[in-house]
Amino acid sequence: MAGLLLAAGAGRRFGSPKALVPLGGKLFVESTAELLKAAGCDPVVVVLGAQADVVRAKASLDGVTIVDNPDWDTGMGSSLRTGLHAIGIADAVVVLPVDTPGVTVAALHRLMALAEPKTLARAVYHGEIGHPVLIGSDHFAGVMASAAGDQGARDYLNANTVRHVECADVADGADVDHPGDLPRNQAT
Repeated sequence: MAGLLLAAGAGRRFGSPKALVPLGGKLFVESTAELLKAAGCDPVVVVLGAQADVVRAKASLDGVTIVDNPDWDTGMGSSLRTGLHAIGIADAVVVLPVDTPGVTVAALHRLMALAEPKTLARAVYHGEIGHPVLIGSDHFAGVMASAAGDQGARDYLNANTVRHVECADVADGADVDHPGDLPRNQAT
C-alpha cells in the first residue's frame, strides 16, 4: 500500500510553502511523511515543487522517495500525476496533502483497510468530504488523465463510485489555508 504526500504548492494564501510550516517541533512535510510511514505505507512518495531545494535542506525525509514536480505552479493536478507516476506498481495509494495536520494513523487505516485495485474511497468528517483519498490502481490512469489545475482527482471522483469513510471520531480533516488555521496550542 503506497502513500502519496502532495507538498509542492507555494502556499499563496498561507504566505509561504506549507511544506515548510512548523508545527509541534516539525515541519508539515516531515510530520505528514512520518504519518504515512507510521500507517504502514510503503513506498511513501513526497512530491515537492515550490522551494524544493529549501525543503530538502530543512526537512528530515529519511525513508521516503522524493520527486520534483516541475509544473507545480499549475496546481495540485500536476503533483498528483507526478506522484502517481513515481509510485510504480501498487494495488492502491492513499493520497494526503501536506496541509491536513489533524489526520491520524487511525483515519489512514480506515481507508487502507479498503485497499484493492478497483476501490475509490475518501475520508469524510461529519459528512463533509476531505482527505485522505484512497485510489485503487485500476483508477490510476483515469485519475492522471483527468487531474488538472487545483482540482486534483475531484472530477474523476465525482464521475465514479466513491466509498465515503467517516473519520471525524478519530481525526480532524481541516485544511490549514491561513496561519490562523493552525491549532493555537501547537503553533510554533
